[in-house]
Amino acid sequence: MTASTGALAGPAVIVDELAPESVLATTGQVVFDGRGPLDGVLFDIDDTLVNTRAAFGAAMDGIARVYLSHLPEDRLGEVLALWRRDPDGHYRAYTRGEISLEEQRRLRANQLQTAFGAEPLTEDEFVAWDEVFEASYRVGWVAHDDALETVAAVSALGLRVGALSNATTEHQLPKLEATGLGHVPMLVGLDTLGFGKPDPRVFLEACARLGTDPSRTLYVGDELDLDARAAVRAGLYGAWLDRPGTRRGGVHQEDPAAASADGVVVLSGLDQLTGYLTEG
Repeated sequence: MTASTGALAGPAVIVDELAPESVLATTGQVVFDGRGPLDGVLFDIDDTLVNTRAAFGAAMDGIARVYLSHLPEDRLGEVLALWRRDPDGHYRAYTRGEISLEEQRRLRANQLQTAFGAEPLTEDEFVAWDEVFEASYRVGWVAHDDALETVAAVSALGLRVGALSNATTEHQLPKLEATGLGHVPMLVGLDTLGFGKPDPRVFLEACARLGTDPSRTLYVGDELDLDARAAVRAGLYGAWLDRPGTRRGGVHQEDPAAASADGVVVLSGLDQLTGYLTEG
């Protein structure tokens, strides 16, 4: 277990040319959605700040062309859909500390092989498969169009900003750098405590490192149960980023009405976030 590094020294204000002038001029206490004061915002990374769906699309295209070459072009979208849906929950087992990153990826690779009529991979074949996956995936890294501007606007309000992810720090730092988000502090990853969301301890650790009280901290993420609802259970505010056309389906909770009933703010884009931040 990694010990907390303690509170950050002063607000992590990030201001650049992307921040609107009207936002830059604000200096008062920020209130979230009329509910209470807010001192900091924690962001999920994958499919929140970074368009990981697009990166996985690039990875799956690369995999399909090498390992599922019998599939017609119009079925390649099915490969990405199955990977994202992860119906057996292998990635979540990894984030609970039950299996390794390599093991969850191998299980999911063979799930694709079986589902699309190919032979399961041997151990050596999976090593090669993973190299194709990783190379294609990294080429696809890009920030969402609204990510940089939103982070700048939130920071310009004087709010502390940080990232909390269910991937490891060593995987996420290069991704943030490559997408122009390297100025967002990576506070907690799966390797910090050895487990990830929805465990409330990871949210509390992130708040401790951000230097904010959980009750005055907002968490924004693209998975309703692991992100927004889990944040609310940990004592934070929660916002679910429900971007149009990006739902995974299957076992994932994706009900906006139920989310709102639970006190979760539902966003269709990160650019809507500042509309919930007002000076009190």
